[in-house]
Amino acid sequence: MKKVLFYSVFLLVFQIGKAQEKFVVYFDNNKYDLNKVEQAKFDKWIAQNKTSKILSITGSTDEVGTNGFNDTLSQKRVNTIYALVNGKLKIRKDFKSISLGEKGATSTNKAENRKAIIHYIFEKDLAREDEILGITPKVVQEEEIIPIEEERMHFPEGATLQDKIELSTKGTLIRLNNINFHINTFAVMANSKPSISELVRVLDKYPKIKIEIQGHICCVDKDVKNLSLDRAKQIKRILVYEGINERRIKVRGFGVSKPKFPIPEKTEFEAAQNRRVEIMILDK
Repeated sequence: MKKVLFYSVFLLVFQIGKAQEKFVVYFDNNKYDLNKVEQAKFDKWIAQNKTSKILSITGSTDEVGTNGFNDTLSQKRVNTIYALVNGKLKIRKDFKSISLGEKGATSTNKAENRKAIIHYIFEKDLAREDEILGITPKVVQEEEIIPIEEERMHFPEGATLQDKIELSTKGTLIRLNNINFHINTFAVMANSKPSISELVRVLDKYPKIKIEIQGHICCVDKDVKNLSLDRAKQIKRILVYEGINERRIKVRGFGVSKPKFPIPEKTEFEAAQNRRVEIMILDK
């Protein structure tokens, strides 16, 4: 059992110490304060490492004495070193304090087991801190939202934008009527202002609502200039300028990939239906 426990502790310390620097101080028998020689060595190390960052402090003892006594003694040694470095060096937020007691006794020389080990990294390595520690960023997978076409919502005839948003659920698509752009640009025409102002007013009234602005274009085989996305971004810029928090708004351009009518369109009505800006409700 003791061998298994030692092996587990060894793995933990190995993982923490891998690819990092370490500094060791030693203690007199049954002591947790540094003697003059070790204090001088420690002070010199501090002076040389003012820009370094501490990751962990590990304390250990020899095998003389009870397990309980040694566990307490090794923790006191950790506490001593922490008190000496706190406020003088940077310390990682998830700093690890490891008290091994006699389980950290790896040498046949008892004096070499009465120690505290500081694991740290140099300033030049701070940009690689997580990489050195083997920490990989958590990838947060966004919830897939299934779009619900506006026609399937069967909104009441004459429903306003506010009415539609109030009746909507997550994923509902709502067309922003009368949003017009100058030809082949993302410049919004002046006659679009009432529709955009209405959207601002509704988003102001319901601050928990999050939306995705979706741009669509017509009349071409491919959105070569990514105009649909640029138009969606332009609507977002206007909303943010009007005081809507940008974190509530996502944008997406679909080009001609989701037409209401087949391309090429046969009439101006079909082209107008394909050339549109919609919002999708992401959260309410």
